[in-house]
Amino acid sequence: MSEHTLDELQPLDARRFEVAVKRLADGLRYGTDRSPFVGSGLEFAQSRPYHPGDPVRRIDWRVTARRGRVFVKEYETLRALPVYLVVDTSASMTVSSTPRSKYRLAVEVAGGLALACLERVSPVGLIGAGGRSLHAAPSLSREQVFQWLHQLRRYRLDEPTRLATRLVELGQRALERSVVFVLSDLHDPAALGALRRLGHAHDVAVIQLRDPAEDTLAGGGLVFAREAETGVAFVTRGRATQVDDGAARQSLRRAGIDHLLLRTLGPVRAPLRQFLASRGLLGRGSR
Repeated sequence: MSEHTLDELQPLDARRFEVAVKRLADGLRYGTDRSPFVGSGLEFAQSRPYHPGDPVRRIDWRVTARRGRVFVKEYETLRALPVYLVVDTSASMTVSSTPRSKYRLAVEVAGGLALACLERVSPVGLIGAGGRSLHAAPSLSREQVFQWLHQLRRYRLDEPTRLATRLVELGQRALERSVVFVLSDLHDPAALGALRRLGHAHDVAVIQLRDPAEDTLAGGGLVFAREAETGVAFVTRGRATQVDDGAARQSLRRAGIDHLLLRTLGPVRAPLRQFLASRGLLGRGSR
């Protein structure tokens, strides 16, 4: 089957695509200045008495008021962890009942996260979780990020899922602790087990994408359907979903894995920004 581009789903040339991704990255940074998400790579260590020449901006006003003399904050530098973006490129991600497919949303969010990581001087890598071989080692190069972003803009309607396999491969390849963002609809039944195992050694966050049609399949009665990736036919009832969100969320939470559900028709920037800031996902580092 021939390749398609995201432009066919919604007109957006390469330049406008880059602008949209940069706007999302700016939105993720806006309003999170006090969180580790967009910090300077420094972590508070202690307060000490002021010495001549100390920057005024480091004055610890609370301690100063309490102690009656000037104290300043001391920080220690954290080494930015490498970040891997695991993007599900399989067929079910491209099937959509809205102008914005799950796949399109995943690519845009991946781009926004990548640019936000580069602002924090965190190297970013890509893993494609479909049948295609898409892999880019973590890098601080914006040029490389946009190269693989434009690769992601192309998709196939017959691509199988390899999410669990790619997660296992990443666990074997990433020898140092890393931050891993997984963007997928979680249609691979083996993915949850692979995610839990990966979470033992890395900071893992799952951003699950959902199309409205997955919430209410045909509205009621029996639905005869075929899985886009595996070709397996199945019968289900209306208002049923193939992915049990509650069970998936609980399974991930027990494993210490952060989870966010993004709907293709819902808001993106605000919930994503809150998700990242409240958990300090990109502020995690090692000394």
